Amino acid sequence: MNTYPAPAEAFNLSAPVRLWEEGFAADPHSYYAMLKAQGPIGWAELAPGVPAYVVTDRRAALDLLHDDETWSHDPRPWEATVAEDSPILGMMRWRPNALFSDGDAHIRYRRTLLDAFDLVEPHDLRERVHRAVDILVSRFGPGGRADLVADFARPLMALIFNNLFGLPDSESGRLNDALGRMMEGGEQSAQGEAEYGRYVLELIAAKSAERGDDLTSRLLDHPLALTPEEVTWQVFLTLGAGHEPTANLVSNALSRILGNPAYYSTLTSGSRPVMDAVVEVLRYETPLSNYGIHFARRSLSFHGVWVQAAIPVVVSYGALGHFADKEFDGAHHPHDASHLSWSAGEHSCPVKQHTLLIATEAIERLTQWLPDLEPVTPRERLTWRPGPFHRSLTALPVRFTPRVPDQPGERA
Repeated sequence: MNTYPAPAEAFNLSAPVRLWEEGFAADPHSYYAMLKAQGPIGWAELAPGVPAYVVTDRRAALDLLHDDETWSHDPRPWEATVAEDSPILGMMRWRPNALFSDGDAHIRYRRTLLDAFDLVEPHDLRERVHRAVDILVSRFGPGGRADLVADFARPLMALIFNNLFGLPDSESGRLNDALGRMMEGGEQSAQGEAEYGRYVLELIAAKSAERGDDLTSRLLDHPLALTPEEVTWQVFLTLGAGHEPTANLVSNALSRILGNPAYYSTLTSGSRPVMDAVVEVLRYETPLSNYGIHFARRSLSFHGVWVQAAIPVVVSYGALGHFADKEFDGAHHPHDASHLSWSAGEHSCPVKQHTLLIATEAIERLTQWLPDLEPVTPRERLTWRPGPFHRSLTALPVRFTPRVPDQPGERA
């Protein structure tokens, strides 16, 4: 395995900022400050001995995201330098899908995803979300206590995406567990990746044998004629990208809402939309905090830093949100201009509206059923899952008046 030292002339700080440390999950802003102190592009480690450049400047990020001639999404030259047991390979290894492809291949893969999701009508997606919320509330509602991460946000996304891709509810636990292990980038990452791969292969086999009204069947039957292997990797990407960040978006938003009683009262009364809380999370506590991984096609100088080919260049959406106020200098800006959580350019999120609908409907439905949710743990004492890529709560314990979803006189 080869690693690369930081060019001395490029960085003010000699030691890389170690995003794999437990301290990063507990206090990411101090790590972002260390990266920012190095300039628009910092020097970090995503795992022990695995270096990366990290973009913390908005202008540099936009230049990167909009320049497909200079930058590639294909990690294979880097992958050849990394040990096979590296804990971050599950999130970064090459696969023939829209995320890790360039040029015509990327356009072809992205087109199939857009066409498949375009057939998911908003009213249908809303009904799927409501059904999943009702299932979960029926499980924990009578007890008067719940963990809104383990009992709600994560299993909710497994139920929704199982349903969208064509598997029964009974398979949702496998999806939830496998993705959780893979995302953390720790010792269980390889096991999680393998289990997730088995889950996807079984899904493709089931839909190849018998089509249904689901996303997997639409990808298999798309006019662009993806091969079964290509469909497998589109599903592998989309299920993971849909489940994990959206679950974190919901739980992070709920933690912000419940941590501010005045804020919560405006939401439950209807005087303030849930979307406000969701946008705040996308800006200040974005679920996928460091990703948007690129590779220089050749070594070059970029915003004053000598960037070597075959070393990842990571966009820190978390740092960009943290420093957004200073970069905008208090000027008015539209919601989406205050963050880059959807990325930008040709690889921007293709299903942004679907994600927003799922998150907002889930929170609204939950708070309709349980309008007196009360946090058990103060927000400043909540803990976060380790890993360089995500911002994800370990737990969000709450209490409330016990409810049963089908009891009379419940929601309006």
